Amino acid sequence: MLIEKSSNIPGPAVTRRRLIKAGALSAASLVFPGQALALGKVLPSYEKKLSFYNMHTGERLSAVYYSMGRYLTEPLNDINHIMRDHRSGDVKAIDTKLLDLLYRLSVKIEAKEPFHIISGYRSSESNAYLRSRSSGVAKKSLHLLGKAVDVRLPGRDLYLMRDAAMSLKGGGVGYYPGPDFIHLDTGPFRYWKG
Repeated sequence: MLIEKSSNIPGPAVTRRRLIKAGALSAASLVFPGQALALGKVLPSYEKKLSFYNMHTGERLSAVYYSMGRYLTEPLNDINHIMRDHRSGDVKAIDTKLLDLLYRLSVKIEAKEPFHIISGYRSSESNAYLRSRSSGVAKKSLHLLGKAVDVRLPGRDLYLMRDAAMSLKGGGVGYYPGPDFIHLDTGPFRYWKG
């Protein structure tokens, strides 16, 4: 299933100042695409797009979830669905800060392929099940709140993804080279190896 989402929501009135600012930002991003990222920041964007592949369900999604200063409801609902608990089918709103962190990471590493979702939202039952099978699953995991995701990008070195994610300082970064994924969350900045 491939879903392409976009929306043309009218933004604020175009003024000369906004037009000049937008032109300057566009020119700066073309001339210095990595400069803002080196500081852990992304220049303001009129659109933010993410692509996902859910490894458990086989679903694919490519969605513009932010446009002209607004988060878009329908694409966010689609993202919530693809990042649902694949065991129970339960859906929870995914934290937009987490999506923005994934977006910043995708820009920083110039990702062309979709993020492969290992685990997004987890129900309390799924989390308890995983805890019973592994000591590395937190009892109060941020997955329970829709504030964490475990992902990989096939063909990308995991340690480079980890380093790029850590440089963003957007939350927790777990490095799991054995099962081949990194964990990202919107909690306090910290790092661990699983």
